This record gives sequence, structure tokens and C-alpha cells, in this order.
Amino acid sequence: MIRIEKVKNINQTSVSRKTGISKNRLSELSNNNRTILKADELYLIALAINADPCELLEIVCGHLILKK
Repeated sequence: MIRIEKVKNINQTSVSRKTGISKNRLSELSNNNRTILKADELYLIALAINADPCELLEIVCGHLILKK
């Protein structure tokens, strides 16, 4: 998973306040690669950091490929 601070220079407290996603949840998303990010969380985080949700999705899921 990505760290929010690496995408934009924003802290988790600000993102939590803007999105309603708890700081604990944001920390879990940032620090645990096995934590599953939900689409609504990704969208809200993108809005909170003034990022394009599609660009954020590319950062998070860009490593995935289709099976042949």
C-alpha cells in the first residue's frame, strides 16, 4: 500500500477530518500491505488530497495484470 504522505504533502489527521475515515484506519492502510482499500475510501482520500481518483487508483493498483 502507499503512504498518503508520499502522494501529496498532507498528514493523516487532515485526511481523516476531511473524509471521516478514522486515523487508525488510515494508519492501517498506510502500514499494512494486506489491508484492503475500499473504493469509497480511495475516492474520498483522493478528494481530500486534491488528487485525481484515477491517478490514485493507478498508484495503488498499477502493478496488477490480467491473466493470459
